[in-house]
Amino acid sequence: MSILSAVGLSRAKKIRYAIVGLGDISQEAMMPGVGHTGNSEIAALVTGDADKARKVSEQYKVTDIYSYDQFDQMLASGKIDAIYLATPNWRHAEFVIPALKAGIHVLVEKPLEVSTQQCEAIMAEVKASSAKLMVAYRLHFEPGTLDTIDRIRSGDLGEIQLFTSTFVQKVDPANHRAKNGVEAGPIFDMGPYPLNAARYVFEAEPIEVVSAVGVRHPEAGLGDFDDTVAVTLRFRGDRLAQFTVSYALNAVEFFFAVGTKGSIGMQPCYTYGKPLEQVVTIGQDEQTHSFKNTDHFGGEMKYFSDCILNNTEPEPDAEEGYADVRVLEGIVKALQTGGPVKLEPFARSRRIDTKKQKETLRAVKSPELVKTSNPGEGVDKVPKN
Repeated sequence: MSILSAVGLSRAKKIRYAIVGLGDISQEAMMPGVGHTGNSEIAALVTGDADKARKVSEQYKVTDIYSYDQFDQMLASGKIDAIYLATPNWRHAEFVIPALKAGIHVLVEKPLEVSTQQCEAIMAEVKASSAKLMVAYRLHFEPGTLDTIDRIRSGDLGEIQLFTSTFVQKVDPANHRAKNGVEAGPIFDMGPYPLNAARYVFEAEPIEVVSAVGVRHPEAGLGDFDDTVAVTLRFRGDRLAQFTVSYALNAVEFFFAVGTKGSIGMQPCYTYGKPLEQVVTIGQDEQTHSFKNTDHFGGEMKYFSDCILNNTEPEPDAEEGYADVRVLEGIVKALQTGGPVKLEPFARSRRIDTKKQKETLRAVKSPELVKTSNPGEGVDKVPKN
């Protein structure tokens, strides 16, 4: 390791993170939970807004503040061990690759990037680096999600043949997600949730984007992209996954997986801040289970910091990020061509370990947000001063 030796890390006990990007996900969800991980701390902030940096630094008593132009300077400072990256999707490789080259560990928000080419460049750098990278699939650590995976793996539902999901929110036209085209739209922003769920439900990779249909709602006031997209994916064994994502409709989220003996569903299933609910049906017998609300973000950081401290490889890794982006890229192509898109053969080398990855940190309250807000229209708005 180029920054801290294994002995040094053991003595440090806490991984020092730079928070790169101070938008809503960092301020509302990740930063409030860092303090109770027990093995992580905020050591620096990186943003393009000096006033925002100053005010957020006062909240968390962080003295080291950098602009994006000073990112390389921060990497060389010796004051951080890792970064949490929450910039817009298309600016991930820009920061991930220099961090890995400098031996700095990376916890990067999903999607890993917006093209397989960029993902492959990141994967190559991971192999060459002494540092670790994890993609922030927080549901890989959430107890209700992991219980669902265990129930499917048990075989009680038979062979799972069908997955269906809807994930919708009404995005504020003032939010940056509404102003930066397809890379910021629902395919890359919301699509990873049902897509990743379909992949862990089937424990397989899609072989074809059968169809992708996009529509636009002018009354929503959004940008030049399809604000609502419906997708059908084919998996080997005549298994189908269908999902719809949207920025233009009233908020809702659910998924159902249907097998030869039973079915399992979750609603809610993707968001944070409230308990996740599960319904299991075997034959005519239906049971409902509720899972306590946990701190998804603090949990995933705690897990990643443990991986760094113990020199173990994290799941979800860069390959997991690539696995989703290869399909998201195919969905975009299917929208453009109006026809099906065959996906290149790909096999995931790892799957979720439901025993080792479960995190149960209590949920924490978000502070007042500084010059940012939840992307949902009319949701949790706070003053921007």
